[in-house]
Formats: sequence, C-alpha cells, structure tokens
Amino acid sequence: MTRRTEWPGGPAEPGDGPEFAGGPTDGSAYEPGTGRGARSGRRSRGGVDAGAGAGFGEGAGRRARSGTRSSGSPSSSRAERGEPRDPVEQARNICLRLLTGTPRTRKQLADALRKREIPDEAAEEVLARFEDVGLIDDAAFAGAWVESRHHGRGLARRALVRELRTKGVDSSVIDEAVGRLDADQEEETARELVARKLRSTRGLDRDKRLRRLAGMLARKGYGEGMALRVVRQALEEEGEDTEGLDEPF
Repeated sequence: MTRRTEWPGGPAEPGDGPEFAGGPTDGSAYEPGTGRGARSGRRSRGGVDAGAGAGFGEGAGRRARSGTRSSGSPSSSRAERGEPRDPVEQARNICLRLLTGTPRTRKQLADALRKREIPDEAAEEVLARFEDVGLIDDAAFAGAWVESRHHGRGLARRALVRELRTKGVDSSVIDEAVGRLDADQEEETARELVARKLRSTRGLDRDKRLRRLAGMLARKGYGEGMALRVVRQALEEEGEDTEGLDEPF
C-alpha cells in the first residue's frame, strides 16, 4: 500500500475532506478567497494560517479604499459635506440663510457674498432674482427700521438717516421712509425721553441737568433748538429757573 506524503503548506488534494491544508480545523465551511471560517486563529495541519492571508487581503483593500477617500480633493470634500459647487447656488444659499428671521438690505447681502468670494455675475443674478420675488425690499426695510428705531429707541430723523445710510439704502428711499415721521411726533418722543431721564438728574445744579438731558437728545439725533426747548420746558415744570437758557448749549 502506497503512503501519501503531506508536505507542509502543500496544496490539498481532492478527497482530503474539510481538514485540508489551508482550511479550517473546526469543521466549519470554508469559502475560498473570503477567509470565512479561518478567523478562529487555529492552524491547519499544513501549518498555514488561512485567516492571515485572507485578513490581509481584505484589510489592505479597506485601508486602500479609506486612504483614497481621505486624500480627496477640496472640491470633493465640499461635495461630501453637501455644499454646492455652482456659485449661483452658493449665493442663493448664503442669502437665504442671512434672510432667515432678519430682513437685510441689498447692500448687506452683496457685501456678504463678496466676503465669501462669490463671483460678481453670480451674486448679481441672485440679488436681482431675490428683488423680483420680494425677498429683498429696501423700501420695506427702511420703513420698518424707522418705525422700530423711533418707537423702540426714540431715535430722531437725523439718527435714522445716518443708520440707513450705513446699511446701503438709497437716499431717495431713506427720504421717503423718514418723511413719514413728522416733526410733531418727533418732538413728542423727545419729551417722553426727557421725562424718563429727568428724575435721575435731580439734585444736580441746573446747568449740569441741562447738559445731561440735552446731550442725551443730541446723541439720539435731535436738533439743538428742539432739544433746548424740550429740556427747558421740563425743567420749568419742576420749578427750575430757566432764565438765560435760551442760548445754545
């Protein structure tokens, strides 16, 4: 009877059964090329760890694919984050984010797009489109600004004009918005401001009270003549001697 010699690591021959060289020794099914059934760490009779070879192949493939993804270009990274590559779409998204919950003027949005290096052509296209559909409306912005800042902060027309100019609103639009605030309403607001501040000046000498109250009105944009008139009247109502207070402060 001829005896077959088994060489370490040699190829398996048909009929060897489940424990052929390079296969699992626990009787589990073995799938060539996948390494399945060979990860228990046991070695075959031929001394070859089948899991080592299979594991290396799979691990190397995963590492190679991972390395390829991590070394992608900046544009592919932006795409993976969901950022559009089209500058028009980028401009549109930026404007929508800035307009969420807070009105903006056209100049404010244009400045934001320029800061983010959006090309001028793309920025102009988006801004014009937003104006057409009413998402940008400098006239409505100016009207709301005047209403809010006058009643909320007591600002006079002069201060309102200055603020709207810094936001890039056109002069004609500013004039129309501020023109809705008439002189009588402006003076009434000045009286309310002085009345609220008057108590905190009690105990000071007359001239110091005058400077403090008139200075508060000046910072809010009220003219010198109106400020002096309103402060003098408020002091007279408290019994202060206002003789000589007709001169500019």
